[in-house]
Amino acid sequence: MNFSTLKRLFTLKRIFILGVIVAAIVCLLPTFFNTWPHKKINLGLDLQGGMQLVLEVQNEKAVESDLERTVHELKQDLRKQGIKHLGISRHKDTILAKLQGQENKIGFEKILSKKFSNLVIAPPSSVADGFNFTLSLPTKEMNKIKKMATEQALETIRNRIDEFGVNEPDIRIQGDNRILLQLPGITDPDRAKDLIGKTAQLTFQLVNDDVSVESALRGRPPIGSEILYQNKENQSTGQVQKIPFLVKKQVLLDGSLLVNARIEFNQYQQPQIGIEFNRQGSRIFERITGANIHKRLAIVLDNTVYSAPVIQDRIAGGKASITGQFSTAEAKDLSIALRAGSLPAPVKIIEERTVGPTLGSDSIQMGFLSMAIGGALIILFMMAYYKGAGVITAFALSVNMILIGGGLAAFGATLTLPGIAGIILTIGMAVDANVIIYERIREELRAGKTVLSAVNAGFDRASLAIIDANVTTLIVAIVLFQFGTGPIKGFAVTLGLGIFASLFTALILSKSIFDFFLRNKKSKTLSI
Repeated sequence: MNFSTLKRLFTLKRIFILGVIVAAIVCLLPTFFNTWPHKKINLGLDLQGGMQLVLEVQNEKAVESDLERTVHELKQDLRKQGIKHLGISRHKDTILAKLQGQENKIGFEKILSKKFSNLVIAPPSSVADGFNFTLSLPTKEMNKIKKMATEQALETIRNRIDEFGVNEPDIRIQGDNRILLQLPGITDPDRAKDLIGKTAQLTFQLVNDDVSVESALRGRPPIGSEILYQNKENQSTGQVQKIPFLVKKQVLLDGSLLVNARIEFNQYQQPQIGIEFNRQGSRIFERITGANIHKRLAIVLDNTVYSAPVIQDRIAGGKASITGQFSTAEAKDLSIALRAGSLPAPVKIIEERTVGPTLGSDSIQMGFLSMAIGGALIILFMMAYYKGAGVITAFALSVNMILIGGGLAAFGATLTLPGIAGIILTIGMAVDANVIIYERIREELRAGKTVLSAVNAGFDRASLAIIDANVTTLIVAIVLFQFGTGPIKGFAVTLGLGIFASLFTALILSKSIFDFFLRNKKSKTLSI
């Protein structure tokens, strides 16, 4: 075989076609074998099993937290200005304040206008011993806080799930305060639910040693303090004992300034959580420990005391440890929750659905069986009706399937049951394109043109109609992908990839095969 023959056989167009097919095969191989590039087709919830959750973000709690912070700031500002009050507290979504005397009332109104102008202030009402103020947030700001709480909860849960190691989770907001989670391939649903729902609110608060815990339990905790408990397991009996602590409500430092949380092991090889603060948090932590030497600092997570060590000296560097009777899995999940950040508001699971792997495997078998039967029937019809040209269609359809599979693997896309339906639909669209081309070729042959001229004219005249039909379908696929949910997105992805694969195999690959046989074999007849 001389150079001119090789040049005729391997044109740039044929090299390009071969390159595309080889690339698709390389991308598809890791789905079946452990080979490079290690990206493979991920199976969706309906195919490999897993868990679907609908969470309700209790975003009204975020509004309440914002109001609680406002109450704390108001009290601090009043204290600094020497303004006395008879009580400031939050009641549902309003703040109630009681001031005594005209002078205190005027001072309070000045602070409100200067630092809290965002609050809606109802006209104060006069009572026997002073003035009552009712403060609230504007409706627009309350809605904004609720929306931000839902969005922040979404990102926090997404970060936790990513670190948990779930492939291709589908996490999205539904409505105003709901989050849909689809976690395919999950093997420990209870652990996943515990991690998702963990608020992970980390705070550092001083233990109130001025009053005994016993007297606080018998009566009422002193103002500014509360009773929190530490869960401690008895090693001999295995029972969990609740140890009370009288803790000051004032939060000295919280987990918002954390930059890292990781599993560590102490000298007894018991798991603990090492935490590290950013620069600002390190300065605050150093100042807190320096100002409270020989006092106990409670490390509180979700209103549970994990440890309350005595501060022996100023601690620089912003590093600390959370100790407790953790298992390794508990310590890992807790460190994930701390790294991902605390939820801005509690979440409640309102719907749970589990798809078993057996049901998923049955769906795969039925999906691929329907695809195989449909493809085989189409190929038999094309070969019986279009004879030799039908064989080219059969080869083109096989390549079409490889290209779709390679595209799904290259993008790391998730294949769902609707996605399999999308593949079946694109098979029909690919065959439809071939039917249009072949009928055009037959018309040209009946008009008396040579075989090569008829093939060229058939492809040229059919191309525009095929492209128009596929582009309109592609627009629909884009819209479905943009606005659809998980399974619909899966259908849109396979439909979009199928359209590009169909155009490639129908207009480029099939044409190249016809040219190869007609130009190199000098054929004067065509089996069509």
